[in-house]
Amino acid sequence: MNEADRRLLRQSRVRLVGELQVAALWDALLNRELFTPDMIEDIQRAGSGSRRDQARQLITDLETRGSQALPLFISCLEDTGQETLASLLRTSRQAAKQDPEAIRPLNLKPVVLGPVSLKPKELRGAKQDPSRPSQGKLAPVVLGPEELWPAKLRPEVLRPEAPRPVDIGSGGFSEIRAQDRAKGNADLAYVLNADPCGHCLIINNVNFCHESGLRTRTGSSIDCERMQQRFHLLHFMVDVKCNLTAKQMVQALVELARRDHSALDCCVVVILSHGCQASHLQFPGAVYGMDGYPVSVERIVNIFNGTGCPSLGGKPKLFFIQACGGEQKDQGFEVASTSPEDRTPDSDPEPDATPFQEGPVTVDQPDAVSSLPTPSDILVSYSTFPGFVSWRDTKSGSWYIETLDSIFEQWAHCEDLQTLLLRVANAVSVKGVYKQIPGCFNFLRKKLFFKM
Repeated sequence: MNEADRRLLRQSRVRLVGELQVAALWDALLNRELFTPDMIEDIQRAGSGSRRDQARQLITDLETRGSQALPLFISCLEDTGQETLASLLRTSRQAAKQDPEAIRPLNLKPVVLGPVSLKPKELRGAKQDPSRPSQGKLAPVVLGPEELWPAKLRPEVLRPEAPRPVDIGSGGFSEIRAQDRAKGNADLAYVLNADPCGHCLIINNVNFCHESGLRTRTGSSIDCERMQQRFHLLHFMVDVKCNLTAKQMVQALVELARRDHSALDCCVVVILSHGCQASHLQFPGAVYGMDGYPVSVERIVNIFNGTGCPSLGGKPKLFFIQACGGEQKDQGFEVASTSPEDRTPDSDPEPDATPFQEGPVTVDQPDAVSSLPTPSDILVSYSTFPGFVSWRDTKSGSWYIETLDSIFEQWAHCEDLQTLLLRVANAVSVKGVYKQIPGCFNFLRKKLFFKM
């Protein structure tokens, strides 16, 4: 769907959710091949299954159905006697074509921030003096316009931190004692005493059907092996599933959520696949099944909410997503080198991007946000910031998973998860010619220390 149609659909969202008669639309949507039967079933099961929930999900999914999705949807409205809504969309669409400025794409070009003490204008005017040492590690952090983010749902963007006392040997014992105190305090840290600690599901999509237009993800099996071994060492029961369709991915996740987790303390999901941007309310992005159909990260996370997975209530649910967040390539900005060049001469990095993804997305209308429960005990770690590619080396695996595994091996015995992810962000940010920085949406209520 082009950006003008996307913007029009979002501007009309509140009225569509309020008035759309979805029950009459299913046959028309199928006849015009706008959705498949499986997709219709998924929309019908959205939320509580009410008309408003179904309408909301239908409008969200419509944005992923190609360049002709909106005119076909308008035809479906006409076929089912919903002429008022059809006329609204048709008239607005024609007006937008005559006056492109009326609905123009938002400028979501990345803004690169340096030290927190520097304002953007100062940063642009500042030049690095090669004769002076670098003042700390400056990793690029990419942000969209902040005013577009709902205040309660802002992501925690991972930035490099100053060297910790335990790293440099000065004050290390006090830092270790503070971590130990947190580990032993149930008010400060999750209790992970069960053995095994919990389930870990790894979905590794390597080969994709020809019709999807998606390339084979060479090197992903290395990532899968790393994560399988790492979480086994962290006392998780690991289950690996490969090359699943979008429907099979959802089925595997639902099966995991329906298990009895009463005697367990945590749950982990790792997804390795191609990815893209997607319309969202809380968690951005989507990952592709091997059939080329996307599953939104938001839907994946919501499978494990209190209704779908009551036995995990109050327990941490961790999601690690190795997939592209979009197609933009981060060139980064020049700083004094803080580490040697880590790209080997025979390395072959490639992005987990898709060849046909379209422009940036914005937050949803208030109508959709107001009815959502606040997520809790959830952390979603992305390999890259939404909107940008995630790099994978065909010989050594993805930058993100390789670094995540290495950091966990070195520091998981003494540091909490958020600190580990800060280390991952810092290490990944200095790799390669094109840049990448992982980030996370953190709704955990306490610190999390893995069981060793």
